[in-house]
Amino acid sequence: GLVVIDEAYIDFSSEESWTFKLADYPNLIVTQTLSKAYGMAGIRLGICLASPEIIAVINKIKPPYNVNQLTQDKAIERVSDQKAVQTEVASILEEREKLMETLKTISFVSTIYPTDANFILAKVDDATLRYNQLLEKGIVVRNRTTQPLCENTLRFTVGTSEENNIVITALRALSN
Repeated sequence: GLVVIDEAYIDFSSEESWTFKLADYPNLIVTQTLSKAYGMAGIRLGICLASPEIIAVINKIKPPYNVNQLTQDKAIERVSDQKAVQTEVASILEEREKLMETLKTISFVSTIYPTDANFILAKVDDATLRYNQLLEKGIVVRNRTTQPLCENTLRFTVGTSEENNIVITALRALSN
């Protein structure tokens, strides 16, 4: 059978990509996206890496010209500027650490789950209450409490230093 590994957040992980193991596993498919580290969610473009045999089958079933020229041009432009992407990823990783350290000091946060992404999942005392309180302050987080095994959790996307400072200020105010 086929094994598909979704590496949407691989650029934020300290783990090695499975793309380096494609030659060892002919049934492996690795998917990645330009939505996260490359900041291009709007172009809706992903990457599929697999053996030549698997790619040949995929090419038979995908629509021709399924990626328009403007999307291709923008993707090539962005992927070609690896220095900028690496700088942005490093900043996100630094900001993620700062946000995680702050969450450890917030009275209503009981658990901060390990992450290899550009977001942090935290268990809080009352996710709906905290979600609404943050929303009143103009801060949008994701209330994951309705998802399986995520009762009373909030998902904090790591933003810029300025954005994260606003979140940190709000969390500290609510924690008092």
